[in-house]
Amino acid sequence: MTLPLLSALLAATAPPPPSILTAADAFDRAQLAQDEMRMERMILDSFIFIDGSGKRQGKHAFIAGWLTPGDKYDPIILIDRTVTPLGRDAAVVSAETKLCGTSDGKPFCSHIRFSDTFVRVDDEWRVAYVQVTRIKD
Repeated sequence: MTLPLLSALLAATAPPPPSILTAADAFDRAQLAQDEMRMERMILDSFIFIDGSGKRQGKHAFIAGWLTPGDKYDPIILIDRTVTPLGRDAAVVSAETKLCGTSDGKPFCSHIRFSDTFVRVDDEWRVAYVQVTRIKD
């Protein structure tokens, strides 16, 4: 058996990668749970984050923002969630939500729309880009 044929057979029998929505849900859970290790694995090193003020940041600043001591996040409800495929190995997942919780015991709540861009790398969905837009209530 030739190597290309063997590779094709192995690829055909391998379990499919998780769906984009499964990956998007896992990414949301990692953020809300302040799971630094999970975020580190899911986010590409070349990650770009555009925050609600329009400022460009990278992977480490994004993760650090979720890990602020004294911050706790409430569960979120996603509204108007969309998935825009960008071929087989990329997609943008977008939704509106209210990100609420407490910071040093004081309540906060931000109404936002976000777009998370995922790319498939080695059969895993990874986060390449996030943009957040604040919505005025």
